[in-house]
Amino acid sequence: MNLVLVVVSLFLLAGLGVSCSSQDWRTTDRSSAGLAAAPGKEPQALVQFYAARAFSWRGILSVHTWIATKEKDAKAYSVYQVVGWRVFRNLDAVSITQDIPDRKWFNSTPKILVEIKGPKAEELIPKIQELAKTYPYQHEYRLWPGPNSNTFTSYILRHLPEIGIELPPNAIGRDWINHGKFFGRSESGTGFQFSFFGLFGFTLGLADGIEINILGMDFGFDFLRPALKLPFIGRIGLKDKALHSSASNSSAP
Repeated sequence: MNLVLVVVSLFLLAGLGVSCSSQDWRTTDRSSAGLAAAPGKEPQALVQFYAARAFSWRGILSVHTWIATKEKDAKAYSVYQVVGWRVFRNLDAVSITQDIPDRKWFNSTPKILVEIKGPKAEELIPKIQELAKTYPYQHEYRLWPGPNSNTFTSYILRHLPEIGIELPPNAIGRDWINHGKFFGRSESGTGFQFSFFGLFGFTLGLADGIEINILGMDFGFDFLRPALKLPFIGRIGLKDKALHSSASNSSAP
């Protein structure tokens, strides 16, 4: 299986004509994008899901996603994400830090996929904390087809159907279902998904629409808020929207 993944990964990269960028990550912009309220100015609890184009050549293929939370009256945000280099240094994959929630992802400006405020956010924050601790791939990371940073964010969503959103179709790794299971709940919690190790499968759900996964690339159509879903590009059509009224969101990349 690992050999197949390596061969197909190289084939995809060669076919796209993608080469590594000469960008130095140490000189990239990691400042705030100005999307999140300053914690001292927003007393309510907050839960935010973000997506930004991945760094360097990976941004052609996929976005990187993460979660930010702020408890009621807190003076700082907590940021939850999976970063591959942590695994390579024998650290847990999940990084939990007090940080700027809307940092640019190495020059790439993020977008908020969904924001939840007030009592609902207060209910979600301890659940997110617990799910981050129980994420089953704390010592595994694979850029394609997963488990990776988007697998982590998808794992959180699958276990919190009350949020009612899905990741962008160009979030490679979102189709990896836990522990090699072939069937699972869709990210929005409104349907189901079949996936063969994140390589092949399909999803059907009220908020998800219909999606077909081919080699980790998603093609689909959202019927509820009409839009095409395409790999590399994302959505073409109406903006995605959180299913439940307790959440608000902006357009996904």
